[in-house]
Amino acid sequence: MAKSESKKVGGSVWTIVVAGGSGRRFGSLKQFAELGGRRVVDLSLEVANRCSDGVVLVVPAEDAQRENGVAGGPTRTASVRHGLAAVPADATVILVHDAARPFASDHLYESVVDAVARGADGAVPGLPVTDTVKTIEVVEASSIGSSASGAIPKVVNTPDRATMVAVQTPQAFRADVLRRAYLTDIDGTDDASLVESIGGTVVVVPGEADNRKITHPEDLEWAREFLRARGSDE
Repeated sequence: MAKSESKKVGGSVWTIVVAGGSGRRFGSLKQFAELGGRRVVDLSLEVANRCSDGVVLVVPAEDAQRENGVAGGPTRTASVRHGLAAVPADATVILVHDAARPFASDHLYESVVDAVARGADGAVPGLPVTDTVKTIEVVEASSIGSSASGAIPKVVNTPDRATMVAVQTPQAFRADVLRRAYLTDIDGTDDASLVESIGGTVVVVPGEADNRKITHPEDLEWAREFLRARGSDE
């Protein structure tokens, strides 16, 4: 697939797999957790290698030599910046994928790269938001007449969920645009937000329900059950 994708973009396609997290929310390094006889990061690397001309793996500094990867930074943005520095200067399209999403498909990689090949600065997979979402601000309880003490979240408004999507990775970008976005000091929760901040055009392609991010221990249990069910169907 990498060769066909490279032809579409007129150059090489590289992927940065981000596995530099400290595991604070999960309780351990989830990227190295066992999943179906392999590790979470191994599954993510497998599809990235199939779908790219080259892959840069970003891991915690103490694991970089062992994993043949690049040392991450204190934040996700810093880790991607470190990985970006290791991508060859002549790359045409760069994807960024969170290792904690081990079930991204080849088709999803193809979809975001195709969108960039058609002229977008970036492309992200997105799923419709099904829950009602509230915008909040934290205020002092006394300011709204509450008998509670301290600060509490107050609803500001209810956005129209039809205008919202829940975004996943891999996210794909024109290499020059992504590099320029990472010259800023913004610390974004995803790469598209940095590209948006410099005026880049980011489009959305259909995401995948199975491309679930492993954030909490129960997510890992879901992933193991998902693999077992998938194996029984084959």
